[in-house]
Amino acid sequence: MQNKSHAVMAQRHEPADSLDDFPTPPWATRALIEHVIGAERVAGGRCLEPACGRGHMAKALEPYFADVVASDVASYGFGEQRDFLGSSLDQPLDWTITNPPFRLAEDFFHHGFAISQEGVALLTRTVFLEGKGRLERIFSKYPPTIVAQLGP
Repeated sequence: MQNKSHAVMAQRHEPADSLDDFPTPPWATRALIEHVIGAERVAGGRCLEPACGRGHMAKALEPYFADVVASDVASYGFGEQRDFLGSSLDQPLDWTITNPPFRLAEDFFHHGFAISQEGVALLTRTVFLEGKGRLERIFSKYPPTIVAQLGP
């Protein structure tokens, strides 16, 4: 039996070429919108989910936004196949909301921040908030508005 405790899972290591595919449960996406960001704040907006995988998060975002654009670097049968970090969109968008591959989370933040008019929400492991390097590269310039722990 595999040990899936939070401490063990937080220390998991993926191979360098891994797509880091860990689907976000719909309840976590709904909690993010309803209890953290606020459904009224995103209503009528346009959202990008650039690491959509099989669509778990994108489908849960659809009731809250007028338009959800879903893509992923790999083809999982949902959304467009597109490299978020190497592409741009034809139309402006309000939000980038995603559970990015952890090793690319910082790049996803910077690119999302550059193309989003309202905000960026990343579902990451808590360890993303740690480290002097990220403090200097991200959080000293762009302090988080909200940090929320989501869990069952």
